[in-house]
Amino acid sequence: MGISFRYWDDCVDHLDMEALWMIPDVSTEWTNAGETRGQKVHLSRDPDGQKYLTQNEMRAVAEITVRRYFSSKVDPDMICAIAELESDRQILVSRYNKKTKDTTLGIMQILPKTAEWLNSEQGYLAYKVIGNEEALYRPFVNVYFAAAYLKWLSNFEEKERSEEFVVRAYRGGTKKATHKSTLPYWKRYLSVKETFTSRKAFDCGALMSDPSFLVAPAAPDTGATYTYWDSRASPEDMEDMWNHPDVVKEWTKSGEKRGKVRFSHDAAKKPYLSRGEVRAVAEIILLRHFASRKVKPTVLCALAEVASMRFVDGVGERTGLMGVDFPTALWLHNELGNKAYKVESADDLHRPFVSMYFGAAYLAWLSEYEGRERTPQFVVQAYLGGPENVNLQETGPLWHKFEEALSNYGDVKRDNGSCSIL
Repeated sequence: MGISFRYWDDCVDHLDMEALWMIPDVSTEWTNAGETRGQKVHLSRDPDGQKYLTQNEMRAVAEITVRRYFSSKVDPDMICAIAELESDRQILVSRYNKKTKDTTLGIMQILPKTAEWLNSEQGYLAYKVIGNEEALYRPFVNVYFAAAYLKWLSNFEEKERSEEFVVRAYRGGTKKATHKSTLPYWKRYLSVKETFTSRKAFDCGALMSDPSFLVAPAAPDTGATYTYWDSRASPEDMEDMWNHPDVVKEWTKSGEKRGKVRFSHDAAKKPYLSRGEVRAVAEIILLRHFASRKVKPTVLCALAEVASMRFVDGVGERTGLMGVDFPTALWLHNELGNKAYKVESADDLHRPFVSMYFGAAYLAWLSEYEGRERTPQFVVQAYLGGPENVNLQETGPLWHKFEEALSNYGDVKRDNGSCSIL
C-alpha cells in the first residue's frame, strides 16, 4: 500500500478541518497537544507508528458525517463502537480474508465493492470511490460509506431491524446476522458501547490526545500523580510480588517501598508493567490457580504484550493487561466457575492480577474449545481475534506478533515450522 498520511490535512479537505476545529473537545485536545489553527495538524501515532484517531476525533468525524448526510438516522455511538472493534481507530489498516478473497479498508473496515455498490446503486454520491478505492483510507470517506451501509442494514428487506441485527450483519453479512459466529462480536460491541459515555467524561485534553504518541510536542507536565501497585492489587498479591526474587530486585533497585510501589509510566503518565513484573504475575497466577494446566507463563506474557503492550488499563478496545473484556470475564466467573477474583465491573479488569487470572482462564477454555484439544496457533488466534475468526490455513499477523512477543521472553521453540507454547 503506497498511501500514507502524516497530517490531518493530508486526508481531509479544508471544510472538514474547519468542522473539526469547531468541535470543542477536538479543539481543546489539539490545542493541548501543541497544534495551532491554520497550521497542519498532526495525526496521532501508536507505539508501532500506526496513525489512528483519538476517541474525541472519532466521535467528531461520526457526528459531523451523520449531521451532514443522514439527518441523525444513524447512531454516532454505533459508528464509534464499531470503529473500536474493527480497526482500533487506525485509519490505514487493511485486512485480507482468505476465505472470501476480500480486503477491507480503513477505520470502519469497509469492503471496496460495498462502497462502490453504495456509490453506484444506492445513490450515496458525496464521495467517489469507483476506481478510487484508496479514498476509503480517508476518515470522512470511510465513515460516510460505513454509515450508509449501517442505514441500509437497518431497513434490510424493507423491515425495521434491531441494533443487534445491524451490528452482527455489519460484521458477518446479513446471512450471519443471527448465526452463533457473530454473537461474540455483538457482546464485545455492547461492552465497548456501554463504556463509551463514561469514557467521554474522562478522555479529554491531554488524556485523550495521548501526547506520548503524537508527533507534535506534548503539553507540559502539570504534575500528574503516579499510579501505585498497592491501589491495584490485594495485600496477598503484593506479598507474593515482594517474595518474587526478580521483582524484589527490580523494585529495590528503583527505590520502591512496601506499601507504596509505583508502576512504570510512559511520558503521558500511563501505567504499565515491566516484563519482569508481567512474568511474575503470570507465574503467581498459574501456580495458585492453574497448576494442573500445562500453560507456560511466557505464553501469558506474550499475550499481554500483543493485547495491551503491557499497559495496566489496556489499549483501545482491549480492557486491562490481558485484553479480556468485561462480558467475557463475567461469563468465565459466573458460568465456568472461575471465582478466585471478583469481577463486578470493567474497573476490576484494570487490576493486573484480576486481568491475568481471567486471561489464563480464557486461554485454558480455548485450549479445549468445543471439546477438542486445540493447537497453539488456534488458541492464540482465538484469544486475540475470537474463536469464530480463526483461520488455520494461514498464520496471519496475530500469530506473527505473538511469536515476536514470545521471543522477548526467550521462549520460542520451533518444531516442523510451528511454535510450541503449551
